[in-house]
Amino acid sequence: MTESAFTQLGVARPIVGALANEGYAEPTPIQRRAIPALLGGRDLLGIAQTGTGKTAAFVLPLLQRLSEEPGRSEPRRPRALILAPTRELAGQIGERIGAYGANLRLKHTVIFGGVGQNPQVRALGRAPDIVVATPGRLLDLIGQKHLRLDRVSILVLDEADRMLDMGFVRDMRKIRALVPEKRQSLLFSATMSRDIAEIAAEFLRDPAEVRISPKEVTIERIKQETIMVDAGAKPDMLAHLLQDASLSRIIVFTRTKHGADKVTKRLVADGVAAQAIHGNKSQSNRQTALRRFREGEIRVLVATDVAARGIDVPDVSHVINFEVPNVPESYVHRIGRTARAGQGGSAISLCDRSEVGYLRDIERLIKRSIERRDVSGLSFVQRERGRSHVAADAPSPRAAFKPRRQRRRRNGQRRAAA
Repeated sequence: MTESAFTQLGVARPIVGALANEGYAEPTPIQRRAIPALLGGRDLLGIAQTGTGKTAAFVLPLLQRLSEEPGRSEPRRPRALILAPTRELAGQIGERIGAYGANLRLKHTVIFGGVGQNPQVRALGRAPDIVVATPGRLLDLIGQKHLRLDRVSILVLDEADRMLDMGFVRDMRKIRALVPEKRQSLLFSATMSRDIAEIAAEFLRDPAEVRISPKEVTIERIKQETIMVDAGAKPDMLAHLLQDASLSRIIVFTRTKHGADKVTKRLVADGVAAQAIHGNKSQSNRQTALRRFREGEIRVLVATDVAARGIDVPDVSHVINFEVPNVPESYVHRIGRTARAGQGGSAISLCDRSEVGYLRDIERLIKRSIERRDVSGLSFVQRERGRSHVAADAPSPRAAFKPRRQRRRRNGQRRAAA
């Protein structure tokens, strides 16, 4: 089935064989729509969240087109360039290139900041066909004349919205000026803002457009549920959930770096093998955490949203939102860490009173209600009005969600009566 499905899209047999070894059964919607256009040489604008299979959507045709081109790359002059906003994402893309291109005679290297540049300079000297890079380190090496982009025939901007958020817009434009005008260009973004539209107009020529809605990403394979819980009791609820052995490989998301460290400290104190990954961690620390999580040495990886786009680990059984994200699209990125490569997965959100509005924004985005799990009998469980059962010793929903002014008035009347 795998061979016939991808072969029908035009994917060459050596790549199809590598996909079979990786366990890919069927193309995802974005792969079905993007691969034929890219194999035909079209530029492409892809609007898709994490978890859609977009990395394979651009890597497969990129590998095939390079393998069919005459000639080979020269030292420090790659034929394809993939830009990514974070070190983790760049590394994950590099791993996918290695896996999908296992049967091809193509070389690639990954360059990013936060580590010494000498090994990267040596790798560029070995004539890689493909360079995956973060913008800052790429421009540093170009400025030192370790790298030229004058032979790039395929340019990919992955997570372009994130690169804009991180202030890379000037770097992106500098890089555009260094690559040939005649090239195939691809731009992927989770959102289609005015800024993204401007960047797309600068980089792309008559692009094919592929848009994958959040509903297409989240509905099919991910079981989603919410537990209403008081904010101060979330650590206890997390510990309670982790008593279930079916939660075998878990990513816990927090909004802040400090929060990630705090949650990790509590988990380790409870005897749970856990490690945090966020922007304040060194590159070696982040790589070690990902490796240990991927190899099963730790059960829980605690991450912030910035790190979310660089985590591509198979067999993540559950994503737990320790805090509901205040940006609805971030929710889709987070839960997309599970249900990878056509598998199923589960996402659990711990929601306190202050986050109910965020939860409803998410439901509007994905166009469905998220199930409220019944965990009655636990004293720290709260209830959103009219949505789920409440423990006998928890406050009533009417009292819990009564407007603050009304509660003050009632309390004042009680004091006066006393």
